[in-house]
Amino acid sequence: MLEDDKMVQIIAEACLDEKAQDVVVLDVSELTVIADYFIIASGKSTIQVNSIVDYVEETLKEYDIHPIRREGHQQGVWVVLDYDFIILHVFRSEERDYYNLENLWGDARRIEFETV
Repeated sequence: MLEDDKMVQIIAEACLDEKAQDVVVLDVSELTVIADYFIIASGKSTIQVNSIVDYVEETLKEYDIHPIRREGHQQGVWVVLDYDFIILHVFRSEERDYYNLENLWGDARRIEFETV
């Protein structure tokens, strides 16, 4: 099993590899029991949103890691991959602006990650 910070890095990089916009990592461990990290990313269209999610899943399969829950893929406007302690939210840009998770979780610490 990967360490938390390594898995966060892999997911964020996979999002960027698929040209996700505005990738943000939030440490929500002190604010909720549902996860330690939220990773939030945007795509310009439903096709790109689904492409980002599919690529993340493919990348993590190489480590034999699979989401415990996957929601929203059919609609492609807000897809959630739940990896237990890491939850990935991939939005179409319009929905991300509307739901504004970064503001909702504004007390969360932002995590910087290195881009390769």
